[in-house]
Amino acid sequence: MGIGCEILGNNQNGQSTKENNNGDFSWMSPNPVTGYTASMPDNKAPSAVSEEPPEAAEESLVKNGDSGGLKKSVGLVSGTAMIVGTMIGSGIFISPKGVLEGTGSVGFSLIIWTACGVLSTLGALSYAELGTSIPRSGGEHAYLMYAFGSGTRRIGTVLAFIYDWMGIFILRPIMFSVMCLSLGTYTVKPFFPTCVEPPEMPVKLVTVLAMLLLAAINIYSVKMATSLQNITTVTKLIAIMIVTIGGIYKIASGQTQYIGEGFEDTREDPSLIAIAFYNGLWAYDGWNNLNFITEELKQPEKNLPRAIMLGIPLTTVAYVLANVGFMAVMSKEEILISRIVAVRWAGHMLGVMAWVMPVFVVLSCLGSANGTIFATGRLCYASARDGHFPSILSYIQVKRRTPMPSILFTLIISILTIIPSDLSTLIDFYSFCMWLSYGATMVALLYLRYKEPNLHRPYK
Repeated sequence: MGIGCEILGNNQNGQSTKENNNGDFSWMSPNPVTGYTASMPDNKAPSAVSEEPPEAAEESLVKNGDSGGLKKSVGLVSGTAMIVGTMIGSGIFISPKGVLEGTGSVGFSLIIWTACGVLSTLGALSYAELGTSIPRSGGEHAYLMYAFGSGTRRIGTVLAFIYDWMGIFILRPIMFSVMCLSLGTYTVKPFFPTCVEPPEMPVKLVTVLAMLLLAAINIYSVKMATSLQNITTVTKLIAIMIVTIGGIYKIASGQTQYIGEGFEDTREDPSLIAIAFYNGLWAYDGWNNLNFITEELKQPEKNLPRAIMLGIPLTTVAYVLANVGFMAVMSKEEILISRIVAVRWAGHMLGVMAWVMPVFVVLSCLGSANGTIFATGRLCYASARDGHFPSILSYIQVKRRTPMPSILFTLIISILTIIPSDLSTLIDFYSFCMWLSYGATMVALLYLRYKEPNLHRPYK
């Protein structure tokens, strides 16, 4: 096979097998938590576990045998960057308008941003317990399968199956497409300064080119993809630092007429407050992305909780400070009529250097989209490995150790989702279904606390 993929399959006795691109097989002893434990030669009984795979098989098997062929190449820094870099996308540069619209006041808006961060942190810490006790890639898929899909608890297989199909065909591709469409819009807009909205065709052309570039990077090298994530995460934090410093400068110079309004005009309508939460949580989405790549995380029992405890509070502080920066410079009325708040802020504060802010927004979208396709490829891979999708999607490029078929499949579905001109309905559907899946996963956490109290939990 020219593409050099691993073939995962089952023999007639139900034992998992692998075939490398030379047609050689090795048995893989199934483990209920990690999926595979160690490789065994074809002529030995399943109980005769070899201490180390032969050198000839090293291209297709990870040495510890626990990751099903995916190499553990993501450390604490890259893991933290995966969380921060995926969460900080275009949302913080646009969502201040949506949150302020729902709250009506500067003070209440900052409270909502903080509350969304606390909620996301609690959710991520719950996922940290699941990810360290069930160290498999795939996020919600792996946890639903383990909690409800073993023995007589077959309902988990159905739940995971429904989640996989919604996630891979609708939810994750929409998330990837929206980020790439934002990138395309901000890239094309300077070339059409007289247009309220840039033409649709060049926007979608740039969007597709960005998708192809990110897919190629993620297929070629995990290290390259994580390096891109690290770099774009730094640029996002620099952009937020610029906004924060600008706001602090305004406040220090005594110009507090905007941020000094405090809780004036605070809304009390619950439906409007719910809209504010909706916009805030959209900006925080992506806090669970590291759980999709647990098998590639070095020392997940330590680095998964650490990355979460570093990444999400950092993002929360960055979001609150960025809002302080925006609201110290711009009035509520100006924020509400601004399509891209950060770009208008740059016009006030950066003068001839205002062009740097759209560049930062483009890089921010690029990093978020990169983190999304990285995680989505692993969800598709894990789902196919458990038989919920065609087995070809569980193949791994042997030399690169990347799930190439699943990344290509994600790319194709994502390109198809940008054909409609309006994604707003799909975005609403995305948020609703994602929070349903989060809720189901929390039920799995509580169920395991009751059903398996002795389950090894490195973090609780």
